[in-house]
Amino acid sequence: MIIGLTGRNGSGKSTVAEFLIHRGFQYYSLSDIIREILSKEGKEFSRENLIETGNSLRSTMGAAVLAEKTVEKLMPDRNYVIDSIRNPSEVERLRKVKGFKLIRVEAPTRVRFERCKSRNREKADQDLDSFKKLEKKELKSPDPVSQQLEKTGKMADYILRNSGSLETLHEQVIEILKEVTKKIFRPGWDEYFMNIARVVAQRSNCVKRHVAAVIVRDNRIISTGYNGTPRGIKNCNEGGCPRCNSFGVSGENLGECLCSHAEENAITQAAYHGVSIRDATLYTTFSPCLICTKMIINSGIREVVYDSRYSLNALELQLLKEAGISVRALREHRDFPDPSAGR
Repeated sequence: MIIGLTGRNGSGKSTVAEFLIHRGFQYYSLSDIIREILSKEGKEFSRENLIETGNSLRSTMGAAVLAEKTVEKLMPDRNYVIDSIRNPSEVERLRKVKGFKLIRVEAPTRVRFERCKSRNREKADQDLDSFKKLEKKELKSPDPVSQQLEKTGKMADYILRNSGSLETLHEQVIEILKEVTKKIFRPGWDEYFMNIARVVAQRSNCVKRHVAAVIVRDNRIISTGYNGTPRGIKNCNEGGCPRCNSFGVSGENLGECLCSHAEENAITQAAYHGVSIRDATLYTTFSPCLICTKMIINSGIREVVYDSRYSLNALELQLLKEAGISVRALREHRDFPDPSAGR
């Protein structure tokens, strides 16, 4: 879950964030990026300086810059709470991250004023009129890169009304979390295993292209492989394969390539460790070549799922279909533009 918080100053966003932190959420505030800049410039953390510096940063680096810098820090295996979201572009950027939901925290103006005054944070205004005047700068502006709390608030998925007791506020947060957990994204098995294959591909030592294959049976991974030079041979990226390191035209002199393909390595790894792959499914980041196709057939694999089309032409398809092997493209639109190009 990634819970975003927006709302007017003193509405209780920090209180909600603290509640979530105590329940295992990792905390980020978009304002912290602005505070880092003010600190380097030797400026005080006044509310006015925060507003002006934030607007200036959005103006020079784009309206979503604060969200972009925060997204770079996020990991897919954790829950987060992100505070101080004040521009619609920030919401739009964060919505691209799976699991993001925006909460707007509300409270009456005088209540918010008294809260800010009591905590005396960021040189809080000492009278209500000044508080309201400065707040207008945050609510809306003709400049799209400035703070746009009004428009941002309208994009909220949930609203928390923080005008009662702390217990009531916490109860509202729990109810929202219960709703959000019902919508948590879980990848399907195909996407899950293909994502793992993409990670495995990072181990490839081939200088031409990184490819990986994962062999699965009963939704369990039983073997993996990536393309590169054979066991005990100098890695391709270290000069082990003269053909690849010559960076010649794709598809030429394939008989001189010393690199084994990902599917080939996944199958031979299973054999090396004595693991049967009969009736298994092979996930590969690129569709198999003719040699790998023949190995797939003879190994007893019953299904091939590929991410991008590489060299799957009529002959490979014909052989796989004739052998009774199912072939599926995970996403047809990701097909490689030149199916005849060699690896």
